[in-house]
Amino acid sequence: MGRSMDRRKFLKISALGVFGVSAGLAGKLAYAAEGRQAKKPNLVYVFPDEMRGSAMGFLGEEPVITPNLDRFAQASLVLPEAVSNYPVCVPYRTIMMTGKYPFGNGVLVNCFCDGRDLPKGQKWWTDVLDEKGYSIGYYGKWHITKPMREYKGHKLKGQEGKWLPPDRRHGIDYWRIHTTNNHLKNRYVSYDRPCVGGVKVREVWTPEFETDCAIDFIRNEAGKYRKEDQPFALVLSYNPPHSPYQVVPQKYVEMYDQDVEQYCGGVASVPGADERWGKYYRRNIRQYYGAITGIDEQFGRILDCLKEQGIEDDTIVVFTSDHGNCLGRHGHVSKNVPEDDSMRVPFIVRWPGKVKAEHDDLLISTGDIYPTLMELMGTADGCPDDLEGQSWAKIFTGGEQERPSSQLYMHVKEPEGDERYGRRGVRTHRYTLNIEKMPGNAVEVLLYDRKSDPYQVRNIAGERYDVVERLIEKELRPWQAKIRDSFVLPDLGFLKEGQVRGPVVEKA
Repeated sequence: MGRSMDRRKFLKISALGVFGVSAGLAGKLAYAAEGRQAKKPNLVYVFPDEMRGSAMGFLGEEPVITPNLDRFAQASLVLPEAVSNYPVCVPYRTIMMTGKYPFGNGVLVNCFCDGRDLPKGQKWWTDVLDEKGYSIGYYGKWHITKPMREYKGHKLKGQEGKWLPPDRRHGIDYWRIHTTNNHLKNRYVSYDRPCVGGVKVREVWTPEFETDCAIDFIRNEAGKYRKEDQPFALVLSYNPPHSPYQVVPQKYVEMYDQDVEQYCGGVASVPGADERWGKYYRRNIRQYYGAITGIDEQFGRILDCLKEQGIEDDTIVVFTSDHGNCLGRHGHVSKNVPEDDSMRVPFIVRWPGKVKAEHDDLLISTGDIYPTLMELMGTADGCPDDLEGQSWAKIFTGGEQERPSSQLYMHVKEPEGDERYGRRGVRTHRYTLNIEKMPGNAVEVLLYDRKSDPYQVRNIAGERYDVVERLIEKELRPWQAKIRDSFVLPDLGFLKEGQVRGPVVEKA
């Protein structure tokens, strides 16, 4: 921010109150005073929805066409073991933005279906960057907090009448997000009014529209979004390859014109062609791959824009996803399960000359994103002390530090957000463990050895009680202590008898 403020900025700061003036405004003024010597890197954080970590051409795991990601990966740090610890939309986003897991940030279930919203007072990483003088843009799917039904003191009605008040924006200056958190429709609310004056984006695929907005933000013509020497952070949250699959432009779907069995690829977790979820997989896989190819094209436009503007060396670019998508694999419709098709996500980072271009098997978790990015960007001194994630910036830049031995998996019972029930587990380099405890259902334990069973189709929990016990004591219990999880693990003595299902959990 410069020495003068436009009306929109003044209104934003006024609404934020004392904190906004002392933090965000002071940070921007301090940055301007320090000049170019204090210039921080830009950040572009791109995360499509439901893109599984194996669905990138350069990995050779799935027959998907991603030429831009393939090229990007060659110059980047690739983390093929990255996961979403709570692989569903809202929990991922709240963990990623706050650096705290559900019991720390207050959001326990998806879509706020238990009535709870992300509490005020959480310091997001966008708040940190705002204090450091960044101009921040966010485009696409929101799903972090609830849009409000009041616009500048006026009550609004209907799906189009919702917006995000200034004190809920966490330093984000410019944004266009799907109305009412409904990412399945192509209407947007904007930073300056409830909806984007009549734009329904019917004739343009939403990722293309959102990329247009992002490119305008990067180009910053006539200084619309920031002063020339002011750094920026841009978040681009695409809905595809999330459903609805039928809206994917046909030109991308037509690129997958082989017999559908070619896209099943002999994958053991894909049910047979005559089974319910096998039919579902075969009906949607071309569209799913087509959506990923379309996202790849839009991502390529962002990369081209950075190069055209001469700022690719000054910009950290992250490509990831909120979680994967089984699409019928394992008999699951999409996400929120412990298999890799649900948990594993892309995670690729480029910062030329700073982040080492290589593949690394680091077991990074969602909560680690916040502290890692802030340390990379030189803004870690603005982070709160109660972050629950770990910074891996040293590893990102070619150094070494003690590495994690596992990643948490969790799910809290919906819709009421009852933390006594749900699923808890861990994922190591070799094993995936999951323990499910739901009222009225039998306790069930899953253990996969991904080394011998990469598609996770053989449950060996009843054969390897020793492994289950070790993973619980050495990995899961420490994770529970770290995130303040009160979920009580059930008695698993039935595993010693070779069973994977135990007694029925009584309803409280």
